[in-house]
Amino acid sequence: MFYRVNMATLAVSKDDGPQYQGLGGRALSSRIVSAEVDPAAHPLGAANKLVFVTGLLSGTGAPNGGRMSLGAKSPLTGTIKESNVGGPMSTKLGRLGIRGIIVEGLPNKDVPYVLKVTAAGIAIEEAPGLKGLDIYDTAAALQKQYGAKAAVGCIGTAGENKMAQACVGFTDMEGAPTRQAGRGGLGAVMGSKGLKAIVVDDARGRPVSFADEAAFRAGAKKLSGALLAHPVTSQGLPTYGTDVLANILSEAGGLPTRNFSSGRFEGANNIGGETLHATAMERGGKTGHGCSPGCIIRCSNIYKDKKGDVLTGGFEYESCWSLGADLGIDNLDDIALMNRLCDDYGVDTIETGVALGVAMEAGVAKFGDSKAAIELIKEIGKATPLGRILGSGAEVTGKAFGITRVPTVKGQAIPAYDPRAVKGVGVTYATTPMGADHTAGYSVTANILSVGGKVDPLKPEGQVDLSRNLQIATAFLDSTGLCLFVAFAVLDIPEALEGIIEMCNARFGWQKTADDYLEMGKQVLRDERAFNAGAGIGQGDDDLPEFFRKEQLPPHNVVFDIPKSELDKVFNF
Repeated sequence: MFYRVNMATLAVSKDDGPQYQGLGGRALSSRIVSAEVDPAAHPLGAANKLVFVTGLLSGTGAPNGGRMSLGAKSPLTGTIKESNVGGPMSTKLGRLGIRGIIVEGLPNKDVPYVLKVTAAGIAIEEAPGLKGLDIYDTAAALQKQYGAKAAVGCIGTAGENKMAQACVGFTDMEGAPTRQAGRGGLGAVMGSKGLKAIVVDDARGRPVSFADEAAFRAGAKKLSGALLAHPVTSQGLPTYGTDVLANILSEAGGLPTRNFSSGRFEGANNIGGETLHATAMERGGKTGHGCSPGCIIRCSNIYKDKKGDVLTGGFEYESCWSLGADLGIDNLDDIALMNRLCDDYGVDTIETGVALGVAMEAGVAKFGDSKAAIELIKEIGKATPLGRILGSGAEVTGKAFGITRVPTVKGQAIPAYDPRAVKGVGVTYATTPMGADHTAGYSVTANILSVGGKVDPLKPEGQVDLSRNLQIATAFLDSTGLCLFVAFAVLDIPEALEGIIEMCNARFGWQKTADDYLEMGKQVLRDERAFNAGAGIGQGDDDLPEFFRKEQLPPHNVVFDIPKSELDKVFNF
C-alpha cells in the first residue's frame, strides 16, 4: 500500500501502486522518481516529489533489515537521489503494511506540517510551535506529544532554510535523532514541501505475512550465521565501529588530509576507532550499539563528554574523518561536538566537513583550528551569508572563494577515501549516478580490507570491473532494506547471499535466482542514469576533478590514472 500526500491541497489518498510491484528500497524510490518527476524540474519546486519507502524485507525481522530509503531529485547535485537510513521507522512502516509515502506539491501556508502515520492512515497536522526548532528539540517535542515509542524523522533549521546539503534526522532505538538520511540535500526538499516531520506509530500494526515462513526463517539463519562468523561484522565493527577505518586508511596512505593534500594524517590514532572506543568506555558511553531493530552487527555508539553527558551518537568514521583529518583536527571531543551540531541543524557531516576544508584552503580559518571550525558550523545554524554558503555544500563554497581544488563529483563532496590511493572507490565516485558516494560501490573491500578478494589499490588494473560489480550488487542490497554492511559477509561467505535470496523468495513466494536479483540491481542503475540523462547529466560527467589526475598524493605519490575511456565502460551491461 502507498499513500500520496499533496501538500498543496492537504489531501491524502491511497494507491496500491500496481506499477511498482516487486520493488523495494532504492529500486522503488528510484523507479518512482524516474517515473513521476520531470528530470528538468527544479528540486525545490512543485514538480519534485519526496518519497519514503521501505525495503523488500522491512518489518520481517530479517537480520540487519531495518533500513529505509528516501528519494527525490537532489538540490545538491541535480541528479536523482536515494538516501538510505536506519532507525526503527522502516520496521514500523513495514508492520503497518506501508510500502511508500509519496509527498508532492508545495504548501499554500507558511506553517510547518507533521505527517502522523498510524494504522488508521495518515493525518496532516499543522505544527506552528516547531518552526525554527532544530532536530533534537523537534524530536523531543514530537515524542512528548505522540509518545516515546513513536519513530520520528524531521528536519532542522537547515532544511527549513532549504540549504542544498540539508539532511533528514531520524530517531534511533533509544529515541535520539542520531540516524541521518544524510546525502544529497533531501532535507531541503522536505523543507520546500513545508514538511517538518514524519511520525510513525505502529500500535495495532500487524506482523508481516510470508509466503513460506519456515523458508524465511531458514534463510535468516544462514545470513545471521555468516554475519556472526565474519571477522569484520562480528569483531571489528561491533567493538570499534566504522571509525576502525581511520588508522587503517591512514596507514594505507588513503586518508584524505587537509583538503585532500595528503593521504596520511599524523593525528589519525587520536581520532580513530580504538581511541573512540576507549574514550566512550571510560566515560560510561556505549559501543556495540544497534541502530535499528534486528541489527546484529551493532557498529554504532553513544559518545559522552568529559562530564558524562551524552554528546553525540552514531559517531561514524566518515564524520570523524570529515570533521577531523580533512581539517587537520585531532581533538575527538571537538569533532564530536561538531558532529552533534551537524545532526542538530540537520546537515550532512561529509558535505559540511569537506566544505570547511575548502574554506580553510581559502584562508577563512586555519587547518587544525577546531574552535574556528565549530564557529563556522554555527554560522550554518544561524543561516548567515557565510553559513548559507557552507550549507550549500563544498562545490558552492569553492566557487564562492575562488578555489580550484574542490573534491566533488556531480556537485557532491567526495568521502573519506582518497581516489588516488584507493582507486576502485575512485571509479565509484566518478560513475555512480548519485554523485560522489562511497556506499554506491564500496571497493574499499578488495582494495584495502582484502574482503571478496584483493585488488591493488594503487594500480588501475581491475578497478573498473570491481566497481561495476559492486555497484550492481549494492543497488540490489539497497532495495532489500538490509544494511550495506552485510556485504562483508556476502563477499566472503556463500551462505550469506543464499540466505538473502531465500528470505526474499520466501517473503513473496518468488522463485528468483541470484542472477534475477542482480538484474534488479542493473535495472536500478539504468533507471537512475536515464533520469540523469534527462536532467542533462550524462556519461561526460563521469569523472573526477582535474587535480586528482595531476597532483601526486603523499606518501605514495600517486595520481588517479584510470583513463576516462575506461570509466565510460563501467555501465556496459
